[in-house]
Amino acid sequence: MKDGFIKIACATPELKVADCKFNADRIIELIKEAHGRGVKIVCFPELSVTGYTCGDLFLQEMLLTSAKSELARIIEETANLDIVSIVGVPLAVCGKLCNCAVVINRGEAVGAIAKKNIPNYSEFYEVRHFTPAPDGLSADISVGKYTLHLEDRVFVCRELPELCFGIEICEDMWVSSPPSERLTTSGAVLIFNLSASDEVIGKADYRRTLIKARSGSLACAYAYADCGIGESTQDMVFAGHNIIAENGSVLSESKHFTGGLTVADIDIQKLGYERRRMNTFPASPDIAAAYFSLEVSETPLERYFPKTPFVPTDKQALDSRCEEILTMQAVGLMTRLKHIGCKNVVLGLSGGLDSTLALIVAVHAFDMLGLDRRGIHSITMPCFGTTGRTYNNACKLAAAYGTTLEEINICAAVTQHLADIGHSLDARDVTFENAQARERTQVLMDKANQLGGIVIGTGDLSELALGWATYNGDHMSMYAVNCSIPKTLVRWLVNYEAEISQGELSSVLSDILDTPVSPELLPPENDGTISQKTEDIVGPYELHDFFMYYMLRFGFSPSKIFRIARIAFAGEYADEVILKWLRTFIRRFFQQQFKRSCLPDGPKVGTVTLSPRGDWRMPSDASAQMWLNEIDLIEI
Repeated sequence: MKDGFIKIACATPELKVADCKFNADRIIELIKEAHGRGVKIVCFPELSVTGYTCGDLFLQEMLLTSAKSELARIIEETANLDIVSIVGVPLAVCGKLCNCAVVINRGEAVGAIAKKNIPNYSEFYEVRHFTPAPDGLSADISVGKYTLHLEDRVFVCRELPELCFGIEICEDMWVSSPPSERLTTSGAVLIFNLSASDEVIGKADYRRTLIKARSGSLACAYAYADCGIGESTQDMVFAGHNIIAENGSVLSESKHFTGGLTVADIDIQKLGYERRRMNTFPASPDIAAAYFSLEVSETPLERYFPKTPFVPTDKQALDSRCEEILTMQAVGLMTRLKHIGCKNVVLGLSGGLDSTLALIVAVHAFDMLGLDRRGIHSITMPCFGTTGRTYNNACKLAAAYGTTLEEINICAAVTQHLADIGHSLDARDVTFENAQARERTQVLMDKANQLGGIVIGTGDLSELALGWATYNGDHMSMYAVNCSIPKTLVRWLVNYEAEISQGELSSVLSDILDTPVSPELLPPENDGTISQKTEDIVGPYELHDFFMYYMLRFGFSPSKIFRIARIAFAGEYADEVILKWLRTFIRRFFQQQFKRSCLPDGPKVGTVTLSPRGDWRMPSDASAQMWLNEIDLIEI
């Protein structure tokens, strides 16, 4: 449970209808298997001790007595295991029969919950046997040598109070106002649903959609344990469709008509962060708590962490995302141009990825407005570090899109400026580099004045996070179209444009994609190739984007980010390399906040952005020491 991770499972055991001993044996086997896999909470289907399809046998005293006896045996035979188990059983309460979920932990019956919504439509006729749990129901039930308290509760871990879960039973989830709403506002970050959901055409998709939506709207994890093969098929078929979702995303899902365990690693720390971030998430703890105990240990993670969290791994989803983002960027620019009545824009076209994306967005915006693309003024400004490859690609790209291309060589201007301030051309330091960046910005601003237009910013989100921009140089523009696009996504947006383009345009875009990322502020190598490669200086962008996503989106600490980065990049980067660049990211992120405090306007397109007017408001003089100290304590 270190770093907020807890391994949970939904279990679909082999089952015989009305054979409680057989069913209890299978439940015990799966609890032991789950414990062996490091699972801390395992949930079984609705009425798992008896079977859901017992029909009028639920009215037989022998079945109910056997169910209680086998429940006591499950408690006893799992008493030495560090795990919480949730099983379904029918229990007689005050002369009525309730469909219940029982929570078991280390030889204790922690508590029980009764089903509130009893379906009696279509194929369901549960009202024939079961009574809905009335509000305020509170009763003690003898189960062998154990006393079981039945009442609405949330269940809280003594050792880790933020680990709090609630329970629904099947139909409780499908109603318009489910118990989970009250459970989550009372602190539950996990909801377990013991279910017996029969299969009909289309139901699996609806079930999955509903569970994802519930977990998203309630900022929780939702674990749905479904009964399967073994239930009577007299009138229905059950598929054992187990689903574990977290905050709107499915983490794990069973194949239909299989059994056993469906396991997922839930991040309760992340869910807690999400609720704190959403100030509209209500907190009204009006449900009492029952307590259980677990050893606080490091969860052996099986969870998948994508290397590029900003980029979908599915090609179809990626193409759809790229189209949507390009449209959002273009609409942002289009709206600004329309508002100010502007028909000319100016951008510095270097032949690199960022300026290429900015040009693509400008072209789309002009097309939306029906404006002549010659109103897009692509300015190439070669200087000391410009290579033939990037220069030629810039020229070809401007021509392929039909924009106006103008070349302004800034070597003489920068040389004069450096001479004016008494700086040697041989001193290849930050002054030498930034003088070029600021001269380019001055040229662009003055050209925009000359043309009655605006300067389109080309810098991306990753550069803003690292402060890899010259203050009042490429840091500044009049509308920054790439300001919330991370570098790893910039590449795919340009790639998408290349794939839907043809001829010379597709060819030049492909070559730009193959060009190393560089500011080209230092002279090229003797063979004319790029000498200054950004990722050699500040580190791989795929690592920095990974760090940025988990730090900004979920507030993860450096040690947690390092832990999951080791999993995501296993076999690609050594631990010491990940740690080195994580330190670089933290140090630069704090040092460079002053650049982000005065950013130009630009459209937000994702959940992570650094606009000082929107998602990120941080003092420019905040200390990074706590974060750096934690990195020092990481052992590799």
